[in-house]
Amino acid sequence: MRKIKDIIKDWMLPIAIISGISVYLIYYFTPALRPLGPVCGKIVSEGQRLLIAIMLFLQFVKISPHDLKFKRWHLYAAIFQVVTAGAIGAIIISTPPGDIRILLECAMICLICPTAAAAGVITDRLEGSLAETISYVVIINAIATLFIPTLITGINPTSEIGFWRYVLGIFLKIFPMLIAPCLLAWIIRYTTHKLQRWLMRYSHWSFYFWFFGLTFAMILSTKALVHSHISIGTILCIMLISMGCCAIQFYIGGHFSKNRKTRITARQALGQKNTGFLIWLGYTYLTPVTSIAGGLYAIWQNLFNSWELYRHNHGKEF
Repeated sequence: MRKIKDIIKDWMLPIAIISGISVYLIYYFTPALRPLGPVCGKIVSEGQRLLIAIMLFLQFVKISPHDLKFKRWHLYAAIFQVVTAGAIGAIIISTPPGDIRILLECAMICLICPTAAAAGVITDRLEGSLAETISYVVIINAIATLFIPTLITGINPTSEIGFWRYVLGIFLKIFPMLIAPCLLAWIIRYTTHKLQRWLMRYSHWSFYFWFFGLTFAMILSTKALVHSHISIGTILCIMLISMGCCAIQFYIGGHFSKNRKTRITARQALGQKNTGFLIWLGYTYLTPVTSIAGGLYAIWQNLFNSWELYRHNHGKEF
């Protein structure tokens, strides 16, 4: 029985990926289920955001505000994201509409997308620094709130939506998933110590919430891919772009320090993205088909995380 439990634990993330893809395909190819679409879609979309918020709340419960400190690798990672995404954004401005522009937009959002709340869950299990990961989650989300609108207004200068409308839209997307859980966790920390200590006993449940959150994310990603109506060639190119961006960021993040714990932390913080935000950003403000990059990125990063967890659980260095 324990062996089965260990196998499930090792392969939980691939199981979530397969489950999410399968659920949507079953729905799509079963006409009798179509009437349930609007309700189920709302449950999946809002459910994913709720799960992310709970996951982050359970991480903040373990961390004191004094633990959130700026580290040198935070600067390196932020500069990498801003410079690479900014450079691609500059190229996009002079690129006419078409497949090349779509691919450039995919690369740009894969690079500037903020770190996922789940990065702390995986980092903690890999024995990295949870506090440093959460610190970078806060830093890069603050940067993204202002920098992404700057990129979008530069790429779409004729848009009727002003800069501050973009900022407000992104802030409202980030607040329920990042700021609200943080504030609630710290209010509990400084007002009801018994509740905080009780919640800390269940902080490891974050990993299991992530399983369901990832399943929901894959349902949304599969939906975006099925309804994209683009050529196989373009899909393959987006697949390669998202895979390349994922591999580069995990690789670069793992070379910010010689310290093993910092390497693990920086690798997760830079490589693991908030793909739900990535899908929303592409679909809402750029060429809608770019949202596919978010779904594909979710697959690559979680396959890599599964490999990391497998090696860690079996005492292998990486």
